[in-house]
Amino acid sequence: MTIASDSVDEEMISRPRRWDIRFIRNFMTTFGVVSSLFDYLAFGVFLLLLHATVEQFRTGWFVESVISASLVVLIVRTRKPFFRSRPGTYLMTVTILVVAAALVMPFTPFAPILGFEPLPPLFLLAIGIIVIAYMLAAEMVKKIFFARVRF
Repeated sequence: MTIASDSVDEEMISRPRRWDIRFIRNFMTTFGVVSSLFDYLAFGVFLLLLHATVEQFRTGWFVESVISASLVVLIVRTRKPFFRSRPGTYLMTVTILVVAAALVMPFTPFAPILGFEPLPPLFLLAIGIIVIAYMLAAEMVKKIFFARVRF
């Protein structure tokens, strides 16, 4: 909901633009593949390296996917490097709250209802590394994507 109140880079509103379905399809496909690759990476780390239990896997995947999906919005919302385009106050506030909620959820009374359990520090470290790698990859892919596509 807060994306609608986001601030927009000046160059994106300097002139009228038409919807380009081909651009949207290519953008979705490109970033969908990147997202899927990092899902598989997370699965592999949880199962093969950390030997996660069912509950740890479920919790880890929830935490990693919610955090990465929330943060990647800050990257794909602009053609500029994400740190050069300030998001709107509401978008940034809600993103921080969602990330905090995802981190806290395994420690709440709702955790057992959802099949979650508190994660060991090594899992949280792995999630942090995966999320940072995903953000860096998304930023690099975005740069390559926009260098090849006119919009």
